[in-house]
Amino acid sequence: MKKLFFVLSIFAVVLFTGCNDMMNTPTKKVEEFLGKYQTMHEDVLKQLEDVIKGEDSLVGELKKDYQDLMKKQYQNLSYKIKDETIDGDKATVEVEVEVFDYRSKLKELDAYVDKHKDEFYDDEKKMDDKKYTEKKIEYLKDAKEKVKYTMNFTLQKKNGKWIMDDITETERKKLHGLYED
Repeated sequence: MKKLFFVLSIFAVVLFTGCNDMMNTPTKKVEEFLGKYQTMHEDVLKQLEDVIKGEDSLVGELKKDYQDLMKKQYQNLSYKIKDETIDGDKATVEVEVEVFDYRSKLKELDAYVDKHKDEFYDDEKKMDDKKYTEKKIEYLKDAKEKVKYTMNFTLQKKNGKWIMDDITETERKKLHGLYED
């Protein structure tokens, strides 16, 4: 019985260590990161909340509507790992992401606003942010088309573990479907 327990213990240690190492690759770290968006992990939702707090035009129901739009974006995000390059303690993972094309909808909105300035500007030529934001959310809710972006995530190996570098504002815009070439 002691022999069986010893063998099972060794097997468990090897299995646990092996599985741990399998999750410690640049590709797995990027998949984990993107998976947090897809599952709306609390870290991602906190980050979204912080971004929305900084938007003065997002108040009340508009805030909730915009938050729902971004959650829809996250849940519908899909991706394909294209390549992984490791150079010592540095790595790059190339990923193709597909998201709703919010950028095109905002271009449509800008064209609409250009043609209907009287709806959005007062007599002093000042934009009514609330009206604009309401129309913006209306346009974004109508987004059905998707767009693909190539993203390069960089990682550093520290103490034997791959750590993903912070994403840039450009990469964040790609994840949100707001990037424009």
